[in-house]
Amino acid sequence: MRKYKLSHIRQLEAESIHIMREVAAQFENPVLMFSGGKDSITMARLAEKAFWPGKIPFPFLHVDTGHNFDETIEFRDQLMDHLGVRLIVAKVQDLIDSGRVKEENGPNASRNKLQIPALLDALEEHGFDAAFGGARRDEEKARAKERFFSHRDEFGQWDPKNQRPELWNLYNGRKNHGEHFRVFPLSNWTEMDVWQYIAAEEIDIPSLYLAHEREVVEREDTYLAKSKYITLSKEEEYEMQTVRFRTIGDMTCTGAFKSQASTVPQIIEEVASARITERGNRTDDKRAEAAMEERKKQGYF
Repeated sequence: MRKYKLSHIRQLEAESIHIMREVAAQFENPVLMFSGGKDSITMARLAEKAFWPGKIPFPFLHVDTGHNFDETIEFRDQLMDHLGVRLIVAKVQDLIDSGRVKEENGPNASRNKLQIPALLDALEEHGFDAAFGGARRDEEKARAKERFFSHRDEFGQWDPKNQRPELWNLYNGRKNHGEHFRVFPLSNWTEMDVWQYIAAEEIDIPSLYLAHEREVVEREDTYLAKSKYITLSKEEEYEMQTVRFRTIGDMTCTGAFKSQASTVPQIIEEVASARITERGNRTDDKRAEAAMEERKKQGYF
């Protein structure tokens, strides 16, 4: 008898698709949080395959800080048109304009933390009871504590010491009124797995991930792209470098690094030999030892 054996990439794909279908079965109003990065792009492909030949049965939600790369927004809009899904955009600028949140000042000012109230407002406004996220356990130590089904209380807060056990492939989505779940189908994936999946599926990616020439400034052992959102000190100046990005977030906190990897196979080779973590070039994670965990406890992605 011929043995049927899946590669580890297809095993991960099957696990993620199973989780997405579980959410569709257990929850009334799920949403997929979309940033335009490689992980949320992978999630979009998994959702497409999970419910094929039907349409993806939930909308996508992008929390827009207003400090995104132009390439990210352009790619986002093209992908939404291709998938035919409804995109909801929660704008941080609207909260700033209303006086609900206050923008940071200074050379390292960031809107990263301001995404929290924008996200929580959007979840409450639309009544979402489950929100898919593209976080992976290998990214950062706070994310390593997450379950697939991560419970949030009525204030959208996360308690890492009060999560439900997950036995085998059984997931407990029971909740009280006003509570919701964050669901992470990519939890068991690594950065390498994501890139190998992108290669296998021939998924389009934003050009930011590929090596390109860009004006950057070196700050805190990373390169920040030139933008109107960054204030240079007297000692700093922009220089032209060939760089690429391993993660995509705000222009104010997403660092690039020197690279010649201009194709996905070359990126895979580069990731295989990397000695710096994927989020090692994110200045928002360098603010404190437990920066990510503190943000997550308040309702961050």
